[in-house]
Amino acid sequence: MRLVVDCRYVRIDHHDGISRFTAGIVAELAERHPLTMLISDHRQLDKLPALPWEIVSGPTSVREPWVARQVRKLRPDVVFSPMQTMGSWGRDYGLVLTLHDLIYYENRTPPRDLPAFVRVLWRLYHLMWWPQRMLLNRADAVVTVSETSAGLIRKHRLTKRPLTVVQNAADEIGTPRLPRARPEGGRLVYMGSFMSYKGVETLVRAVSQLPDHELHLMSRVSDEQRQRLTRMAPEARLVFHDGATDEEYARVLSGATALVTASKAEGFGIPLVEAMRLGTPVVVSDIPIFREIGGEAATYFAVDDADAAARAIASLDAPGEWERRSEASVDVARRFTWGASAERLLDVLVEVGGTNGRAAHSRRRR
Repeated sequence: MRLVVDCRYVRIDHHDGISRFTAGIVAELAERHPLTMLISDHRQLDKLPALPWEIVSGPTSVREPWVARQVRKLRPDVVFSPMQTMGSWGRDYGLVLTLHDLIYYENRTPPRDLPAFVRVLWRLYHLMWWPQRMLLNRADAVVTVSETSAGLIRKHRLTKRPLTVVQNAADEIGTPRLPRARPEGGRLVYMGSFMSYKGVETLVRAVSQLPDHELHLMSRVSDEQRQRLTRMAPEARLVFHDGATDEEYARVLSGATALVTASKAEGFGIPLVEAMRLGTPVVVSDIPIFREIGGEAATYFAVDDADAAARAIASLDAPGEWERRSEASVDVARRFTWGASAERLLDVLVEVGGTNGRAAHSRRRR
């Protein structure tokens, strides 16, 4: 089976969720089956494993609807894309697309790093359901990263194609000495963007009620956002890392009291898995996806409720509570691995790849 994986969504500066999903899954897929990566910028190779690759036009190019004409030259049996927007006009191969979440139907502000014309199309696209259905039904199969997202896809009847959950996971960012001892101080870590649905304002207001705690905001932040959050709660102790390296992030997270997140919606939540794998408890908003990931290990608070968030963080101060949550977190995190996700995805790709794929898959199973 000739397998091609669309890696054009891998960022050249730092991973976001889709970029990390791509890099994680392609490395494990390659351990199980030969593949070729599609890139659109040579700099993407720095964030990808050393595998065969081909370069084609970018996913935000006006040529995207016809990118299949370029891909056909590779004569793949099946192509996997970590997004649902890969062009398919003129394809003669199997296609598996990914829909991570439905966040932008409720929160229509597009990422700021997209070209202006793409941002306009983004807003228009998320005003109605039929464009999503049209995109997904072009594929032979669809995957998503969580049961929560799968439930929403089914609820809104977004595809007639087979739907499979291929869970997100997290990279190894450290090897903690377990069991963990509660760290001194009250360091809280937030890893994520500053888009409105992320609820960072709720975290800032919560920390303003906890004078013994400080909130470390790890992602890149604009001067405007920094000033706005600082003015919002001058008494809150905020530490802006403005884009931490993986090493810095691991160091700060491994010594933290908790990872905190106040999102109103998510498709997954890689930072939760990263924290739990290190034995760092997570205190998060009470939304379905965080229940799916955090289970009984996480501590929850109501969405948009800064008072409840402060109480949830403070609850870790109860005797033995931090240690109990830490141990439970490590156990829960073991459920999420790129290897397990790659195995499940390969089953889908083999089925779509047809006779050649099933024969190769049968040999691999022996």
